[in-house]
Amino acid sequence: MGKAEETRGGDGTGERGALERTVFLLAHTGRPAAIRSAELVVRGLLRSGIGVRVLEAEAADIPLPDSASVSTVKEATPQCLDGCELLIVLGGDGTLLRGAEFARASGVPMLGVNLGRVGFLAEAERDDLDKVVDRVVARSYEVEERMTLDVVVHSNGDVVHTDWALNEAAVQKVSPERMLEVVLEIDGRPVTGFGCDGIVYATPTGSTAYAFSAGGPVVWPEVEALLMVPISAHALFAKPLVTSPSSVLAVEVQPHTPHGVLWCDGRRTVELPAGARVEVRRGAVPVRLARLHHASFTDRLVAKFALPVSGWRGAPH
Repeated sequence: MGKAEETRGGDGTGERGALERTVFLLAHTGRPAAIRSAELVVRGLLRSGIGVRVLEAEAADIPLPDSASVSTVKEATPQCLDGCELLIVLGGDGTLLRGAEFARASGVPMLGVNLGRVGFLAEAERDDLDKVVDRVVARSYEVEERMTLDVVVHSNGDVVHTDWALNEAAVQKVSPERMLEVVLEIDGRPVTGFGCDGIVYATPTGSTAYAFSAGGPVVWPEVEALLMVPISAHALFAKPLVTSPSSVLAVEVQPHTPHGVLWCDGRRTVELPAGARVEVRRGAVPVRLARLHHASFTDRLVAKFALPVSGWRGAPH
């Protein structure tokens, strides 16, 4: 995670001609702003001789020009990115997480343009679309690898589900009137047990998402670590835990407790039977994010949360 590689700069023509280049565009077409933004991006790329690929369902909502350089695919699978050098995603964090699902498996870098509220996964804002197109055309961006989570669910000694997450995997209660009784484990040793509304496992990337809302720490993206954050725990010792990236974290749902549910990135869910065990470790496959700016994460944090920094005078010279 945090490892960046410099892309080759140039005039956007590539080694074999600009028409050899293709970018995949994914947009939240339920938003008028996303439709307008998608049209602007498509026309800008086509003017520079870069082909564009979109989903059929979204193509029906975007006013695409009649061009042989625009192609469509039926389903969002890793294979739909074959031959694409970049995945541009227009929307909020939910749309970016949707794009990450197949960008991860394909290895194609994802460049997010925020059309939502906070948008920590995004690299640019709506007002930057012209600059985004120019940077893509010139291949003037870096690619950064972000840590993911691999998730395994056991029941009665059998593996019943496997999944992954970029931000977080959350074990949550289902019944509103009863807490989920759990025991936490790190690297094969029990740590503590309590009743709670749930447990969030998170990456540094996800530390500003659900884990943050549950009271977890903000972890800078270049820090390699795993987080375990309790949700509304009824216990004296129920603090967020930060472990080595090589650790294996586990939550055991007690047999006498009601069943729970596992959510991965708030998008994929599976029911957890009483007695289930959920293990999380560093993911074997990272998500690759395209970066346009060298701004520090500190500046990004201040901007995204509108933190009060007036009066800061800086270090003495």
